[in-house]
Amino acid sequence: MTVNDADLARENDRLRALVAELEGRIERLERLADSDTLTPLANRRFFLRAVERAVAQLARHGTASALLFIDLDRLKEINDAHGHGAGDEALIHTAWVLREKVRASDVVARLGGDEFGVLLEYADAEAGEEKAAALRQAVAARPLHGRIPIGVSIGVTALRPADTPEAALARADEAMYRAKRSA
Repeated sequence: MTVNDADLARENDRLRALVAELEGRIERLERLADSDTLTPLANRRFFLRAVERAVAQLARHGTASALLFIDLDRLKEINDAHGHGAGDEALIHTAWVLREKVRASDVVARLGGDEFGVLLEYADAEAGEEKAAALRQAVAARPLHGRIPIGVSIGVTALRPADTPEAALARADEAMYRAKRSA
C-alpha cells in the first residue's frame, strides 16, 4: 500500500484537529479542577498553589503578600430561617462581593463550607487589615435579596518567607477566630 501526499495531508489535518480538541478538553478539565463547584471562585487547591507561589516570591524577592481567612457569619441561621437554597445563595452572593472588592491580580477562593480565602499580592499586614475592614463593610452593606443580613469575620496574616500554605492559613484562621470572638 502506498501513501500519497494527499493522504498524508488529510491525516495531518485530522491529527491537528484531534490535538486541538484534546487541548481544549484538557484546558476545560484544568479549569474545573481549580474551580469551586458552587461559587464563581477558585477552590482550595488553586488557592494553596497561589499561596505557595506568593511565599516563593516573598522568599526570593521580598514581595509582601497578605492572606485573609473569611468566615461567613450565621450561615446556619440563614439555612434554618430561609432554607438551604438561601444559604447557597448567601455563599454565592458573598463570593461576588469579595471578587468585586479586590484587585484583579488578587486571588479569591472558596476554601470549603462557609470559608473563603483572599490572597492580596503586594500587600503587608496593615494593608491586609485595611482591606479586611473594607470587605466586612462591603458584605454588610449588601444584604441578600435586600433583606437578609450577611456578615463576615476575617483574620489577616502577612506571609512569611518560610511559610507553608497550611501554616499561613492556620495563622489566618486563628486570627479569624479571634476576630469572631471579639465581635
